[in-house]
Amino acid sequence: MPFLLVTVVPYTLLAGLAVLVVAAGFPVTELLPAAVWMVVLYRWRDKPAFFAGLLAITAVMVLQNPLYGLFTPVPYVYAFTVLTWPWRLAGVGLTAVVAGMAQASAASGMATLQGVIIVVNVVMMVTTAWVLHTADVEREKRLAALEKLEAALEENAGLHAQLLVQAREAGVLDERQRMAREIHDTLAQGLIGIITQLQAAEQRHEVPAAWRRPFDAVMGLARESLAEARRSVEALRPADLETARLGEALETVAEKWSALHGVPVGFTATGTARPLAPAIEVALLRTAQEALANVAKHAGATRVGVTLSYLADEVALDVRDDGTGFDLSGRSEGFGLAIMRQRVEGLSGSLRVESEPGGGTGVSACVPWRSA
Repeated sequence: MPFLLVTVVPYTLLAGLAVLVVAAGFPVTELLPAAVWMVVLYRWRDKPAFFAGLLAITAVMVLQNPLYGLFTPVPYVYAFTVLTWPWRLAGVGLTAVVAGMAQASAASGMATLQGVIIVVNVVMMVTTAWVLHTADVEREKRLAALEKLEAALEENAGLHAQLLVQAREAGVLDERQRMAREIHDTLAQGLIGIITQLQAAEQRHEVPAAWRRPFDAVMGLARESLAEARRSVEALRPADLETARLGEALETVAEKWSALHGVPVGFTATGTARPLAPAIEVALLRTAQEALANVAKHAGATRVGVTLSYLADEVALDVRDDGTGFDLSGRSEGFGLAIMRQRVEGLSGSLRVESEPGGGTGVSACVPWRSA
């Protein structure tokens, strides 16, 4: 509610009307009820009861002297500023009746004309009130829409910034994971093979004295490099690898592993081979490599079987050995197994490990081939 409109304007009009009344020779005491009401109840000028009392006093004044129709702008001010919709419409209409009565006094004896004057006042002021209310509603709607738009823009800006941060973080993480898996699946496994072969050679044949120093140096360097590779893997975490041909690659991996460790490996492919996404081929190939590496390190197996199965909705890989096995409940999941699980589940697949002491171990990975 505009402060000047409900304080300065009404009291200025009251003071001006008092001067006019004195100049016209009328008793100024006729303005006393309105003056007392506006001064004594000044603190309640924003209440509907204040407007109602002031309008009643104005109507009495107009009935006493039509000159006081000049005071009707004061009730109009409070009707437009104090009353809420739809009471504002009624307040403006009643004030228009009082103002029309003052104007119609000039047509004394012509009741029809007086009625027309009053009706015209009511129609004009009620229409004005309606138009102003409609404009207020439209303005409020525009302001609300603007606030919503600003809020949406702020939210979008925040989301955009968040997405940029997440995209950068995801890109860095993917690269770190790719490097970690590359180190784990290639460099680390190669170093393990070198160390294993050196240990086997040392156990089978005594190293000549002339070879001892370089032999120990090679062994120490391989172990240091393996430890460094493992530290790098732990620091970087795993990720996707390059693509590879699946069927031939699995058979080749099985043959090389069998030749290296002296353990027979049987490879079998079942079902109708079909094209797979490179990511699926890589995941299953690396899973087979990791499973065979675990057999070499822990199983003590005499026979291993690798099976690739093309099923109706998925492709499955099974790596099973007849080794010592282990208790699943009493052993935490190692990093290599975590890598296998992450790869397979990242393709909406599943990884299952089955083992028991003395019963061998089986690793089964299933991936929907339609994920290609």
